[in-house]
Amino acid sequence: MSTITVPECAISVADDVEQLRKAFSGWGTNEDLIIKILAHRNAEQKKQIREAYASTYNEDLLKALDKELSNDFERLVHLWTLDASERDAYLANEATKRWTKSNSVLVEIVCTRSAHDLLLAKKAYHNCYKKSMEEDVAYHTTGDFRKLLLPLVATYRYEGNDVNMTLAKTEAKLLHSKISEKCYNDDDFIRIIATRSKAQINATLNQYKNQFGKDINKDLKEDPKDEYLTLLRATIKCLTYPEKYFEKVIRRSINKTGTDEGALTRVVATRAEIDMKAIADQYQKRNSVPLDKAVAKDTRGDYEDMLLALLGSADA
Repeated sequence: MSTITVPECAISVADDVEQLRKAFSGWGTNEDLIIKILAHRNAEQKKQIREAYASTYNEDLLKALDKELSNDFERLVHLWTLDASERDAYLANEATKRWTKSNSVLVEIVCTRSAHDLLLAKKAYHNCYKKSMEEDVAYHTTGDFRKLLLPLVATYRYEGNDVNMTLAKTEAKLLHSKISEKCYNDDDFIRIIATRSKAQINATLNQYKNQFGKDINKDLKEDPKDEYLTLLRATIKCLTYPEKYFEKVIRRSINKTGTDEGALTRVVATRAEIDMKAIADQYQKRNSVPLDKAVAKDTRGDYEDMLLALLGSADA
């Protein structure tokens, strides 16, 4: 499912550290060398490189990179080099501090990560910002958005495949009833979405379609301009079809006038080692164009080169 390519031969962490130091030395930065190393290392290898760099040069590799790089390329390298839990904490903190009703970054994090990975992200958040993720969500969000987001952040979902079909049928009817009444912020509605296992939610939503003839998200498009309903649809899509959700984020980031580098950077940096292959396949199926070709058409320079390397492009 990952799109990154890692050398088959054994990798010398000491050599990587030395080469990165050389990339920062002399006149100008050797961006190609940085890409050659960091874009082709997995999470454990990047962790070892950061630890070795710090012990060898008494400097955080991330700070060294931030001093040498700039703009979208710097952000992509920074996010990619972070440990996954640190990265999620960083993005969640940004999302809460800059909260807008159209911001779905927090939903991405809490709904597409495993229960264990979300717990690690919350621990990293606590370590980095000296408070809980829940505290910041409660402080920065309001109304229905807070009512939805807080239980999503706080829940530790069961991750097994066990499904209660009787419950699925009952809760499908309940969801349909609340949507018919336009009670989108109903306590039971939110409880089902925020706390049931992903397997149970999928079963419930399949029952919803079987019983009422439409996907739930189509019924939640009653008012396409309603930002709460938009976030609710994003929540459901992240829980059930994350590859389709992320394909849409990427498509919207590049298939318009002006690239949304923030969205493109975030998705590639967070999914390249997880399920980017599935996202790329979904993109090609939906748009009849390979994802790496579409990205290359819409980006430039070192930023483009880093993106293509993480996407596993043959041209990288």
